[in-house]
Amino acid sequence: MKIITIALLAAGIAAPASAQTAPAKPLEMPAKTLNPPTADISPGMQEIIARPLNPDWNFHAKTGEEWRAKADAIAAGVTPGLPAMLDRLHVKMEASTIDGVRVHVLTPDDMPAANRDKTIIHMHGGCYVYFPGESGTTEGIMMAGFGHYRVISVDYRMPPEAYFPAAVDDGITVYKSVLKSSDPKKVGIVGTSAGGALTLEMVVKAKQDGLPMPGAIAPGTPMSDITKTGDSFYTNEFVDNVLVSPKGFCDDAAAFYAHGHDLKDPLLSPVYADMGGFPPTILTTGTRDQLLSNTVRVHRKLRRAGVEADLNVYEGESHAQYQFDDTVPEAKEAFGDIAAFFGKHLGQ
Repeated sequence: MKIITIALLAAGIAAPASAQTAPAKPLEMPAKTLNPPTADISPGMQEIIARPLNPDWNFHAKTGEEWRAKADAIAAGVTPGLPAMLDRLHVKMEASTIDGVRVHVLTPDDMPAANRDKTIIHMHGGCYVYFPGESGTTEGIMMAGFGHYRVISVDYRMPPEAYFPAAVDDGITVYKSVLKSSDPKKVGIVGTSAGGALTLEMVVKAKQDGLPMPGAIAPGTPMSDITKTGDSFYTNEFVDNVLVSPKGFCDDAAAFYAHGHDLKDPLLSPVYADMGGFPPTILTTGTRDQLLSNTVRVHRKLRRAGVEADLNVYEGESHAQYQFDDTVPEAKEAFGDIAAFFGKHLGQ
């Protein structure tokens, strides 16, 4: 066996696990400079990819009130642009409540007859603490505008108003209400980042509660493992210009929302759930995304469970950048793919 191992190593080939006696050593990487990729990427997305590191990546609040103050400051930069976005994408927005849960109903001006009996529930991102109120609707607006579906965007409770499991509970409350008048096979769920995790968590919770499965789901770059497990947490550290580092604000915020609960609970880290019986799923991420591994692991687990699952990976994009700007072609492409996936599965 030693002769075989030496020969394999000499040839640059890893020896079989049974032939290895020493534990694997960390791979040390030299410092390098990464140029923004330009091949097959629009100028608008090139600008997004080339932005400097998120200046708030290392923000660490100590209280729910501090998280909310930061969330309100971020929201103040988002909401003024919503009227123009709604106009560009020909979507109407109406604030409402469903069984006590705050929502925004997003209705496209142009909705094909085939989509009129279908509903998409949207769970916004923001690491469980950001994008309250209207500021959490941007992805939902894109889903309605590019996909031509009626979208219910859930303004779920966040710290300091509420902690785990408030967000998933609010999503399930809306889902159960929609089921009163809709065939579950005609309901889809979409969300990105924490919203992607919540999309998965709602299916986990629906299974636990004996509810029927939705027709299809679209978790984008989901925070599917908040224990910081996954290769790209570290390979893309300081490469992802949005999340930047597993030591940054987002993982801190998710743990804060968990409020001392076990971080491996599938309603917080859904990659640890039994995914047998999940609905068809389309996942979206990018090559520089810190949560690329979180997304890939969910895709593999779904496939191993026999679930139809598509994985779309965009060149050069950091976390969730496919939905940063509705005017870049990559946004229309991403939501067009999600809409087509819903079109294939909803009602089937």
